[in-house]
Amino acid sequence: MMRVQFTLRCTECNHENYILTKNKKTHPTRMDAKKFCKNCNKQTIHREKK
Repeated sequence: MMRVQFTLRCTECNHENYILTKNKKTHPTRMDAKKFCKNCNKQTIHREKK
């Protein structure tokens, strides 16, 4: 299986808000996404947790 689950963490409040999957073969680097954080109550940058 090449698909792996990972968690996105908010860069401002450090809450883990999203669990996603990705194909490690096609996307080997860490992912960044602009998503809504319910704790900050605004859209922030979310980065893949280690």
